[in-house]
Amino acid sequence: MRGEREVLDKLRRRISIPKASGVVLGIGDDCAIVRSPGAREDLLFTTDMLIENVHFLRQTHAPADIGHKTLARGLSDIAAMGGSPRFCLLSLALPEWADDGWVEGFHDGLLDLANRTGTALAGGDLARSERLTCDIVVCGAVPPGGALLRSGARPGDAIYVSGLLGEASLGFETRRGKPWKKHLRPEPRIEAGRFAREQLKATAAMDLSDGLSLDLHRLCLASGVSANLDDAPPHSRMAKPRHYLHGGEDYELLFTVPRNTPVPAEIGGVPLTRIGAIEKGTPGVVRIFGLPLPALGYDHFRKP
Repeated sequence: MRGEREVLDKLRRRISIPKASGVVLGIGDDCAIVRSPGAREDLLFTTDMLIENVHFLRQTHAPADIGHKTLARGLSDIAAMGGSPRFCLLSLALPEWADDGWVEGFHDGLLDLANRTGTALAGGDLARSERLTCDIVVCGAVPPGGALLRSGARPGDAIYVSGLLGEASLGFETRRGKPWKKHLRPEPRIEAGRFAREQLKATAAMDLSDGLSLDLHRLCLASGVSANLDDAPPHSRMAKPRHYLHGGEDYELLFTVPRNTPVPAEIGGVPLTRIGAIEKGTPGVVRIFGLPLPALGYDHFRKP
């Protein structure tokens, strides 16, 4: 099968969006955008799956951690567009081994994050399955026309990331310490996303779910630009390049701002670090210290 981008590109060519639908942005960004006539805000919609033995192992991941991560993944997409959460819908396919205690623990983790972020659980679906699968739909909102997109980066823009990269990937390998906690319980950068949109006037953004090398490649493709990283991304002492360049599931923010924009060292206790600049060149090409950086992040459809 083709890679994820090829599958989505082929599907996108087949889709026609009626004007009456209110959809102003469809496939290809972190969220779809829907605008109703006369509405005071644009609605952001994203959906994400968490699948047993793909995204988690029940032997090592507590039910509350899985519930937290199910919602956190969707909220990270809302954050990437500079949005504020509104509500979510949860579909949960449960195997026979998931007893009442497991389901209650799962909901504890999800609802704790929902309550902290003002995200109402508005409904969903329950089913039986051989493998546990969670599907979350999250709705957020931004001012009309204000969403941060992947397609707005321009030559000369500075490239920034939030937090430390590679910790989740390192944690998945080691099952120890702070990196393991980061893998189990990522924190969606909602405040940082709104700050990038409102105060920094960011030109483009996306969340880092599949690794910096692949996600920056995707942002550059969408914007028709290339990029050069002139500094190693911020990372923990134990992390290796395979973790902080190509490891996934950080759920930090990647964003660009106009050259010479003053950016604080942190927002809400989360570091913001410049790592390079957007350049003219072949769309999608990323270099680090002038050398090609292959897009080796996680792709569900890429053959090993």
